[in-house]
Amino acid sequence: MYRLPIGQLVNGGVQWLLEHYGHAFDVFSGSIAHLVDGFRTGLAWIPWWALILLVIVLAWRSEGWRLALGSAFGLLLIYNLSLWPAFLDTLVLVIIAALVSIVLGVPIGIVAAYSSRFHRIMSPILDFMQTMPSFVYLIPALMFFGLGTVPAVFATVVFAMPPAIRLTNLGIRQVPVDLVEVGEAFGSSPVQLLWKIQLPVAMPTIMAGINQTMMLSLSMVVIAAMIGAGGFGAGVLAGISQMDIGKGFENGLAVVILAMILDRLSQGFIRNTRTADKKK
Repeated sequence: MYRLPIGQLVNGGVQWLLEHYGHAFDVFSGSIAHLVDGFRTGLAWIPWWALILLVIVLAWRSEGWRLALGSAFGLLLIYNLSLWPAFLDTLVLVIIAALVSIVLGVPIGIVAAYSSRFHRIMSPILDFMQTMPSFVYLIPALMFFGLGTVPAVFATVVFAMPPAIRLTNLGIRQVPVDLVEVGEAFGSSPVQLLWKIQLPVAMPTIMAGINQTMMLSLSMVVIAAMIGAGGFGAGVLAGISQMDIGKGFENGLAVVILAMILDRLSQGFIRNTRTADKKK
C-alpha cells in the first residue's frame, strides 16, 4: 500500500521556513528572550517576603483568609526548600504564556462568535491543538527558536490557547438575544453591543477559559523543561535522571502549590465578577 509522505512533507515545510525566514525567527526569539529576562529580573528584584505579602493580599481579596493563609504557608514552604529561584522561573513562564494565549485567544474567540464560517474553520484546528501530544510541539519550537524559554513559551501557548478561544466563543454565543435586541433598539453600534452588553455578560465564561489556560500553561512546565525552560520542571527532570525521589517530589509539590494558588485566585476573581454583575 502507498504510504502518504506526511512526515516528509512536514519536514520539508519546516526546512523551507528555516531557510527563508530563519533570520526573522532569530529576531523574534531574541525579542521574546529579552522580555522574559526583563520580567524575571524584575521579579527577582522584589524581596521574597514582599512577593509573598502581595500574593496574600490578592488571596485575601479574592477568597478570604483561608486562601491567604494557605498561600502564605505554601510559598513559605517553597522558600524553605530553596526553590524560590525555580518558583520565579516557573511563574514567569506561566504568566507570559498565559498572557500571550489570552491576548491572542480572546479576540479569535470573539471573531468565531460573530462568524459561523470562521467558527467551523477554527473547530478542527482547535481539536488538533488540544489532542496532539504536547511533546510534539517541542520539536518545531526547538528547531525554530533553539533551547531556552522562548521555545517553551511557544509550545505552551499552542497547547494552552484553545480554552480561551472556545469559552470566549461560547460565552458570547450564550448571551440572551433579548439583551442584544434591547441594545440594538437603543441604537447601539456593534462595537458598543460587544463592549457594553456581550462581553460583560459573557465575562464569567471567558474567565473560566482564562483559568483553564493558566492551568494548561502550568501543566507544560515539566515538559518544557526538556528544552531548557528551567523552573520546577528542571528539578523534576533532574530527580528522574538522578533517581532522586525526594528532589522530584519537592519540585512536584511546588508545582502543585503554585497550581492551587493560581487556580483559587482566578476562581475567586470569577465569583467576584459574577457577584458584581448581579448587583448591577
